[in-house]
Amino acid sequence: MQPVNIICIKWGNKYGSDYVNTLYSMVSRNISLPYRFVCFTDDAEGIRDEVEVKPIPEIGFEDFDQRKPWTFAHGWLKLTCFANPLYDLQGPTLFLDLDIVIVGSLDEFFEPEGEFLVIKEWDKSDATGNTSVFRFNIGAHVDALEHLKADPVGSRKDVRNEQEFITQFVARQGKLKYWPAQWCRSFKRHCLRPFPLSFFQQPRIPEGAKVIIFHGRPHPDDAIAGRSGKWYRKVLPTTWIKEYWR
Repeated sequence: MQPVNIICIKWGNKYGSDYVNTLYSMVSRNISLPYRFVCFTDDAEGIRDEVEVKPIPEIGFEDFDQRKPWTFAHGWLKLTCFANPLYDLQGPTLFLDLDIVIVGSLDEFFEPEGEFLVIKEWDKSDATGNTSVFRFNIGAHVDALEHLKADPVGSRKDVRNEQEFITQFVARQGKLKYWPAQWCRSFKRHCLRPFPLSFFQQPRIPEGAKVIIFHGRPHPDDAIAGRSGKWYRKVLPTTWIKEYWR
């Protein structure tokens, strides 16, 4: 059986190598399929040997390839995984953000049919997906990059970020599908207890969840320590994260 691909990307200094190493550890405990784990990064220092480390792909777009921090591309580097060729990678590929917590099997993410599967963005009524967890086939969406390169301004005029761009692009092609809603849950939206219970009960793992998504603050280490990142949001120290996020 050809291995599936699990990929992530790390650039800049927002997340250290420890996030890559922890993600690899979580993946290794929660998948039974043969797999390759690949990290695209501009700084490989400290990443464990089991991880295949490769430079962030170049796509022939100067703003992306030169990593210019003052351009939109600096925040859109996740799109480089749609390059074709993408080193020697082939076949089904699951992209995972670094700041997630895996609490269930990843095997099922390779079972549904579809060309592009992603989380349905919780606060959007349009086609937008949350790209913390998405699956595609290597080389299948290079046309999205070509569209962006051909008209960098016009292709972005109705979107705010990379996930709106790519999910709306594939939606227009009729290629967008979503994971079952219970698989990927937001820590802030689905794990935190409602007020006033949040002052007395720690966050919970929603039934059926496989991946917990941390968007904005808190990060997983914040939640373990009971730091919410916002004065109006109470987060008690979340002990179960230590069991899974390691």
